[in-house]
Amino acid sequence: MLGSSRSRHRFTTALAGFGLLVTGAALQVGTAAAPAHAATTYRVLFDDGHAEEAGNADWIISTSKPDPLAQDSSPSSETDWTGALSSWGVALQKTGSYSMKTATSALTYGGSSTTDLSNFDALVLPEPNTLFTTAEKTAIMNFVKNGGGLFMISDHTGADRNNDGYDAVEILNDLMTNNSVDSTDPFGFSIDSLDISSGYPAAISDSSNAVLNGSFGTVTKSLIADGTTATLKPSDNSAVKGLVYRSGYSGNTGAFFATSTFGSGRVAFWGDSSPIDDGTGQSGNTLYDGWNDSGATNAALALNATAWLTGASSGGGGGGGGGGGGTCTSAQLLGNPGFESGNTTWTASSGVITNSSSEAARTGSYKAWLDGYGSAHTDTLSQSVTIPSGCSATLSFYLHVDTAETTTSTAYDKLTVTAGSTTLATYSNLNAASGYVLKSFDVSSLAGTTATIKFSGVEGSTLQTSFVIDDTALNVS
Repeated sequence: MLGSSRSRHRFTTALAGFGLLVTGAALQVGTAAAPAHAATTYRVLFDDGHAEEAGNADWIISTSKPDPLAQDSSPSSETDWTGALSSWGVALQKTGSYSMKTATSALTYGGSSTTDLSNFDALVLPEPNTLFTTAEKTAIMNFVKNGGGLFMISDHTGADRNNDGYDAVEILNDLMTNNSVDSTDPFGFSIDSLDISSGYPAAISDSSNAVLNGSFGTVTKSLIADGTTATLKPSDNSAVKGLVYRSGYSGNTGAFFATSTFGSGRVAFWGDSSPIDDGTGQSGNTLYDGWNDSGATNAALALNATAWLTGASSGGGGGGGGGGGGTCTSAQLLGNPGFESGNTTWTASSGVITNSSSEAARTGSYKAWLDGYGSAHTDTLSQSVTIPSGCSATLSFYLHVDTAETTTSTAYDKLTVTAGSTTLATYSNLNAASGYVLKSFDVSSLAGTTATIKFSGVEGSTLQTSFVIDDTALNVS
């Protein structure tokens, strides 16, 4: 941050220059096509390339890889496929609406492999025990951002099954906080470093939630047999929602099962691998039948969540409660989303939509630049959009905050983001960063209405703060 005020039209800082370098080096990723949902078949990839079979773990749907159908093309019971997750796989297979594969090598997105993420609607990470590479983390995050579903299943802290120094808690937290796409708490939660020995976490009451009340049954409780929880941070991602809680906890702490969104995609977290263990697997492993535990409804939770992540069901998974039932044609609804058509479609204050070189666009030449004058000033940017009934909707945009303020505690200059009458977030000079950061919000509650998406920037009397927005989207599915 700089300590002097300059006119925004001549404002060029080392920080802004560094931001351009960062966006050029780290953010020009993920240009592969978004996952294309099939009409009747939903495609799920189970990961087995990160020591998911180490120790007593046997987190596979079948020993036949990548295609479980090679073991049995028409399974009727969990033992027709071999693996501690075979009940999960067989249950999906029997519906006739899902196809599954197992990945045994590095995860990619936009490649030619049959297990490339672009060929799937959801990715399941069942207690990974080795770190994802930088390239893999980029692939996973872009897969979700572009519409894929991510199912992260952890275990308790210290469950380092292959003794490489990393457990699933550390590995999944590393995925969320140390990637080239968005490391600023993109999903709105972090996994706790805990070892909770036992318990039956209870589901919240939400009859409209597709994960808790889906086609595979109603979820009432889950199971902890040495597991952990998550801490939710809705200020970072308003879509995050705890669905199942450890006894005595609620709100932002003790979430045993949680969902969120990122870009156009969906995310689910489960704090233990015991609930997905069906007790049957390869010889020599010590397994536990949590899938069929009579005190829990783990099968319904796993299967409903899979349906929601793949897009086979909609409604209620994110923080907004979903857009209801019915059908929805997937689309991006905002006009001139990257501002490359200049001052059209949006209603903006003078000079907001600009190709000025003083602040770099994330992509192309144009962006929306609010404030940055170093004097009392207000800028607005808005667009009204009709969100069809029956749709889940996600608003996303990239934000770069550049400031000359030196304080680390006082928000002198603020940007407020609203959708209809709802305030989604407020940012300030305290959110200054060297490059663009992706922001994402579930606005499914606005389905069936025409809402105004609005950005309002208010700057104080001295020391500039620039709020620069690019690559907006309002995706429905």
